Amino acid sequence: MTSRLVLVFLISALILLPLLSTPALSKEPKSEDNGDDLDEDLSFLEADDDDDAIAEHNHHSDPHQFDEAEDDDVEDEDFENYDDFDEPSGFDHEAYSQPEIDEKDVIVLKEGNFSEFIENNRYVMVEFYAPWCRALPGTGAGVRGSSHRVKGRRGGAREGGRDRGEPYPGQRTKDGIITWIKKKIGPGVYNITTTEDAERVQTSENKVVLGFLNSLVGTESEELAGASRLEDDINFYQTVNPDVAKLFHMDLNVKRPALVMLKKEAEKLSHFDGQFKKSAIVEFVSANKLPLVTNFTRESGPMIFESPIKKQLLLFSTSNDSEKVVPTFQEAAKLFKGKLIFVYVEMDDEDVGRPVSDYFGVTGNAPRVLAYTGNDDAKKYVLNGEVTLDKIKAFGEDFLEDKLKTFYKSDPVPETNDGDVKIVVGNNFDEIVLDESKDVLLEIYAPWCGHCQALEPTYNKLARHLRGIESIVIAKMDGTTNEHPRAKAADGFPTLLFFPAGNKSFDPITVDTDRTVVAFYKFLKKHASIPFKLQKPALTPKSEGSNAKESIDSSINDLKDEL
Repeated sequence: MTSRLVLVFLISALILLPLLSTPALSKEPKSEDNGDDLDEDLSFLEADDDDDAIAEHNHHSDPHQFDEAEDDDVEDEDFENYDDFDEPSGFDHEAYSQPEIDEKDVIVLKEGNFSEFIENNRYVMVEFYAPWCRALPGTGAGVRGSSHRVKGRRGGAREGGRDRGEPYPGQRTKDGIITWIKKKIGPGVYNITTTEDAERVQTSENKVVLGFLNSLVGTESEELAGASRLEDDINFYQTVNPDVAKLFHMDLNVKRPALVMLKKEAEKLSHFDGQFKKSAIVEFVSANKLPLVTNFTRESGPMIFESPIKKQLLLFSTSNDSEKVVPTFQEAAKLFKGKLIFVYVEMDDEDVGRPVSDYFGVTGNAPRVLAYTGNDDAKKYVLNGEVTLDKIKAFGEDFLEDKLKTFYKSDPVPETNDGDVKIVVGNNFDEIVLDESKDVLLEIYAPWCGHCQALEPTYNKLARHLRGIESIVIAKMDGTTNEHPRAKAADGFPTLLFFPAGNKSFDPITVDTDRTVVAFYKFLKKHASIPFKLQKPALTPKSEGSNAKESIDSSINDLKDEL
């Protein structure tokens, strides 16, 4: 009898004690609907953030995670010392040997002689470089790779206690650098007094400007020299010799001062017919220094985008089709001289043509013409159909009169889009993001972006937790292959934008918060137009109660065996 009483007592204790110790029975339950967001249990979201922190740490521990374009936006600063360049990881000082430099031509500036050298020389061309930058062969000017910075300084001329210096903006070639230096330290315009000098200039230079003046000194020469200093990549000359003017295809009976630009291109001669003032001369030269059709290359790119004529027509074609369509494009260019820049992009050029085609969203191999505004709010327009002279003419006229419909890049619309994170492309943006009945969080990312890759696990977990809330959409869009006027990734990738329901006509809200599940959730709770309540996930099938029951059963069986 005693044994049975002991058994009953122990069984009762084993049953009651675990139940009394569980959180649900040991304290008063929290109200689920008290209306106070501060009391909301977000512990399960915080646990996700802990996991994300570990994943992000592991992600950033990979030294090769960031591919090319992650840090392309390097500011063009006025470097005051060499500390502006950080060494690349893994740079071996011992293995590196200083390149041999002929100090008769290039002076190596270091901490000990830098300030003194700058102060004691009126004109100084300084290249700031890092030792691991690859030298460009044949430049003769020591310009190295993509990490260089070149400064032209006028020593002794100071503003606010600092040397005045300006970045070198031209082509990274020997001729380009020499022309720019001559502009800065020379008279601005050079005299041609003999026909021998004229022939030498025509033979050695690709494009020149010649002024046929009444005198080599005075107001006319000063206006020409002033214009020359504003055009870094073209040499300006002046003459009073009629024989020289004749060699430059000028009418000897022309009223002076007169001006021509001579180029080694299909349209080699351009006559100036404006008022002989610096500003008018600069405008003329800027409008005429490019050929009728400019082949897009690394060298010509800066000239295209720095031109005062911003609007461009671009012909995209493979090299096989160029003989057929480029002549037609050149004929059209004659009709818009001084109004539009005509650019030819060879699509099958992997070094330049293919990246430019991808940027503009041009696919396939068929010839295609695009119009491009080329300003800060750049817009693109597409000429549909066959590339003919009449179509290009009409297209160019409509472009100048702002009658064209803007073209936006878009990937194909996904056949299925059932994931927790919805896939947005240019052609379904309106349908998903601008749906007035939904609060939409949109990530604009780039496939190569390391920060985007680090954010992905957190973003996916947020979408998984919110999958049951019909009023909220978590979405993402590849910003390198898709465009939309309401989706601007101005600050780089990833850009996070929130489009509140019922307010899609207004600019979206930029999401400026910590990149955690909890922070994103709190942001959505604060800014969502449609209130929502996040339900805590149910316990897994094998709950604490089942574990306790198994433990009790095991203990009872043990007691039975002992008794």
